[in-house]
Amino acid sequence: MTPDYLERLNTEQREAVETLDGPLLVLAGAGTGKTRVLTTRFAHLLMTGRAQPHQVLSVTFTNKAAREMRERVGAIIQRPVDGLWLGTFHALAARMLRRNPEFVGLKSDFTILDTDDQARLLKQVAEAGNLDTKRWPVNGLMGVIQRWKDRGLTPERVTPAEDTDFANNRALEFYANYQDRLRALNAADFGDLTLHVTEILRTQPDVLERYHRLFRYILVDEYQDTNLVQYLWLRLLAQGHRNICCVGDDDQSIYSWRGAEIENILRFEKDFPGAKIVRLESNYRSTQHILAAASGLIAHNEGRLGKTLRTGGNAAAGELVKVLSLWDSEEEARMVGERVEGARRAGESLGEMAILVRAGFQTRAFEERLITLGLPYRVVGWPISARPCSRPMTWPSSAS
Repeated sequence: MTPDYLERLNTEQREAVETLDGPLLVLAGAGTGKTRVLTTRFAHLLMTGRAQPHQVLSVTFTNKAAREMRERVGAIIQRPVDGLWLGTFHALAARMLRRNPEFVGLKSDFTILDTDDQARLLKQVAEAGNLDTKRWPVNGLMGVIQRWKDRGLTPERVTPAEDTDFANNRALEFYANYQDRLRALNAADFGDLTLHVTEILRTQPDVLERYHRLFRYILVDEYQDTNLVQYLWLRLLAQGHRNICCVGDDDQSIYSWRGAEIENILRFEKDFPGAKIVRLESNYRSTQHILAAASGLIAHNEGRLGKTLRTGGNAAAGELVKVLSLWDSEEEARMVGERVEGARRAGESLGEMAILVRAGFQTRAFEERLITLGLPYRVVGWPISARPCSRPMTWPSSAS
């Protein structure tokens, strides 16, 4: 008898959940149920007895995603799940590092510096080395060091090809001094967490073998946004059972500015010979016209594995997509305001309208226009204290 949690999946999703042996890459388009696949696969491993909860390493990009996965898995198996290796790259790496700190010159009670503490310490190192921090700002040096860490490069492994002319070719010198200072303080910054663990796994075969015995399965979310050191960490851990499942979308990598390497997902089959690829192409969020327009545009991208989204269920084709050319953000805000006002006059509820933006700073023009028109609104997902608009805002309980 097929379990209920499998019956709720479509054909593609079920294939991804039930392919348990060997490397698997799940190419999940937007709105295709990737979270359902990951959580159901996790639960399926437990329900079939393939693994105990502590034998699954599950990596997410946010704490919120980790909490959601824990709750969903518990709901499927109908009992709380404890002892999980489930969390973000930083959280899981910190947990591993506290178990093996001596290999990188730390103690188990090491301190993790936040960005402000990191900048203060780096400033001390820079000033001790007589760096002109007005000409070569500490934040710039911190960015250089972080890029090296994102690429899995300790000071000893930075080659001339990886070096930079920042600070008159002294960036590597300050990187080495900064790392020495961190060890002296028994501290690590966030970039160190995965870097240190990767170095330990790379240089300590006994430690690596221990984790190979522990983790029978590995699950990875948002694989397209992994940086090089995260990729190296996962590859080392997956050399044991090779039961690694990575879920991602090669058309949605937007974090190259923070070290994400789209090549990680593109070379999955090369890294793991015999890997299976499952494409989730049934979209449950958009109409067919929207999907066709998006797919037609994305198809011109180079460096992608390719997939074609289609509507899931019995969704209608919907309205045609309209492309408008506007002069600036103010003109855009006027156009949107007029449409919102017109829809309200036609009897539509403001609570059923949404204005989507890519970044928080883009809300300013829309907010000012809505205030001018006297239309109540609510900003979602953008802290009030950080919003760039200084004019008073209305947050009525009736608007959603």
